[in-house]
Amino acid sequence: MKFIESRGNDGQFPVDASFSEAILAPMTSFGGIFVPAELPDLGVDFLKNHVDSDYKALAKDILNAFEVDIDPAVIDEALALYDEFDDPKDPVPLVKVKDDLYVSELYHGPTRAFKDMALQPFGVILSASAQKRKENYLILTATSGDTGPAALETFKNRENVMVACMYPDGGTSDVQRLQMVTEDADNLKVIGIHGNFDDAQSALKMLLSSDTFKAKLKEKHIDVSAANSVNFGRIIFQLVYHIHGYLQLVRQGAIELGEKVYLDVPSGNFGNALGGYYAMKMGLPVEKILIASNTNNILTELFTTGKYDLRKSQLIATTSPAMDILKSSNIERILHDMFGAERTRELMHSLDTEKSYELTTEELSKLQNVFVADFCTDEEGTAYIKDTFAGGYLMDPHTATCFKAYETCRDKPLKTIVYSTAEWTKFSPIIANALTGEQGTTDKEALDAIATEAKVEIPSMIKELFDKPIAQQAVINKADIETEILSFLD
Repeated sequence: MKFIESRGNDGQFPVDASFSEAILAPMTSFGGIFVPAELPDLGVDFLKNHVDSDYKALAKDILNAFEVDIDPAVIDEALALYDEFDDPKDPVPLVKVKDDLYVSELYHGPTRAFKDMALQPFGVILSASAQKRKENYLILTATSGDTGPAALETFKNRENVMVACMYPDGGTSDVQRLQMVTEDADNLKVIGIHGNFDDAQSALKMLLSSDTFKAKLKEKHIDVSAANSVNFGRIIFQLVYHIHGYLQLVRQGAIELGEKVYLDVPSGNFGNALGGYYAMKMGLPVEKILIASNTNNILTELFTTGKYDLRKSQLIATTSPAMDILKSSNIERILHDMFGAERTRELMHSLDTEKSYELTTEELSKLQNVFVADFCTDEEGTAYIKDTFAGGYLMDPHTATCFKAYETCRDKPLKTIVYSTAEWTKFSPIIANALTGEQGTTDKEALDAIATEAKVEIPSMIKELFDKPIAQQAVINKADIETEILSFLD
């Protein structure tokens, strides 16, 4: 399968790319990103054939449907990392919380967040592709809290790759920060920046597109790639758990094969929701995709009014910080799939230059045929955490936003899959406050309090963080990012 450019071709890039080419060099003409030239049609037979498949077998057949140009032995090595999750037989448990609401727990990997689902195998594949080409790559990562730890974990000590990870200083939980700054592998660099996630992501995209920066890397015989979901290597693995969750409903007897469901996704950079959209296009029986936002509700406005307007928007720090994002990169892939490259280039140029765009009535209608959105305030999220815990289920604040969309966005009594993107351990002070009213607790105090209240164990990889030395000290201004990265490479 080939991949093409979301904004069309400017004559400076090849008109298409293989999967390995797309993941190694993810940026394209006019500042766009790669999208699949076409999606495989899986159909109901594919689902029937995988009702009894384990997660790895399902993932392998989806990769085969995309005809990725990766050696089968490398794919097997990459997918074998799911055996390191809490339960190798069930790396993504589906838990019934209400009669028609099921939670897909995506956080049972090494960094306790859903980014492990994609980044664990992605790290193996990208490193193997670089080695096969005898090339060295700098992997740039911008994180709002979960991508960073997952990228550092998967790439540490891998051959032919180095990682520069940027996070907003003060914009992550303490556990997320510790997961990054305690990493000490020689091929990893962690950089705190004075700013927010959008600043970090903008810096990443600027460096990926900068001819000057790439020329400096070439002098060091280094190419540049990315671990953010601008890289389709992330998205292809996020397709899998949407299909897996549906098949889990079938296995549990909650639905009949072919019955439609709602997918309820907490959305920041939109990669998770995009995976659900592509799965739907490939044949997964989905009624609609519910987009749950926090108070940074730019996506709610888009899906409700057709307007994407950043001119008066200020990023708000919320209790679901991984969703504190205003410029969601993967919306671009939706625009391309629905409206084509020329219209996507026009809309994205308007967003880049005017900080806004507006869809036509017909375009908005097409968008609303698939998506419906709402946002959840911090106060509402706290109430959902408390009420759901009283019913026997412990969840993090990002998952809580989905309970608002579950209540307000459905118009049919269909089974709903909520995607839980992080374990409670990543945001313990927020959860402790919701459960007991405690305020001002440290992460360590809150972890202990919740473990006692909920009678659960704190995973060892979280507990050990507080005794590890800080290996990554850099906290800098945005303007100094390039200098800091080049210094690391030296």
